[in-house]
Amino acid sequence: MAIDLVLRREWNARAPRGDYTQLDSTKGVKVHYTGGRVDEAIVSDHARCVALVRSIQAYHMDGNGWIDIGYSYVACPHRKVFEGRGLHHLPAANGPGLNAGHYAVLGLVGNAGLVRPPDGVLHAIVDAIEFVRRNGSAGKEIKGHRDGYATDCPGEPLYAWVRRGAPRPAGGDEGGGPPAAPPFPGRLLGYPPVMHGEDVLTWQSQMRRRGWEPDVDGAYGPQSRDVCRRFQRQQGVTADGIVGPITWRLTWEG
Repeated sequence: MAIDLVLRREWNARAPRGDYTQLDSTKGVKVHYTGGRVDEAIVSDHARCVALVRSIQAYHMDGNGWIDIGYSYVACPHRKVFEGRGLHHLPAANGPGLNAGHYAVLGLVGNAGLVRPPDGVLHAIVDAIEFVRRNGSAGKEIKGHRDGYATDCPGEPLYAWVRRGAPRPAGGDEGGGPPAAPPFPGRLLGYPPVMHGEDVLTWQSQMRRRGWEPDVDGAYGPQSRDVCRRFQRQQGVTADGIVGPITWRLTWEG
């Protein structure tokens, strides 16, 4: 499914107060939540999503004194993605000194009311991530606002999903994209020491299907680590030789 983008003129965004700072490329995306109460009624009433995005923009401009809404994009429960500052424009939501590193994508959930992100929000966040990768020179990183900045954002349910590698909800996407990764097994695969298990075998088998050459023996040793490092360099993520949530997801979807 292509991104369902709600352009600024379509949500009646206010014009920015000044010029954006150019953002040539980023390491990836940081995911956010509102930090306040989100009315659960937005799940069945998209007009409430529009109103909430407009109120967030007003708060950022009139309360924070920013030139515009602080986010690059906003994801709502109806799998729609609101255009915030957009492509190649420096966001303001990641924290001082951190905005140039990542695009900022807000999921419309909060710390009260609608706390657990519906599937539509998760799909929309992934749609936004894929969009900025294709069109905005974004790298492979997917992090939470709290990574590098002292905050509870994006809240425990959304951050737990980010730490799993931000997988699409069960059922995946419509259309012929890459296969969805199985759930992250919960432990980091690394060496030393040699690690054994079905999770190692699953990762090695998928890497072999993709044309890499690890021994498919269920033992994560120096050879698997070296294959992992080369794969990570190809994907543009930290080449530490450890299969964590991001590398696990990229093994299927990258």
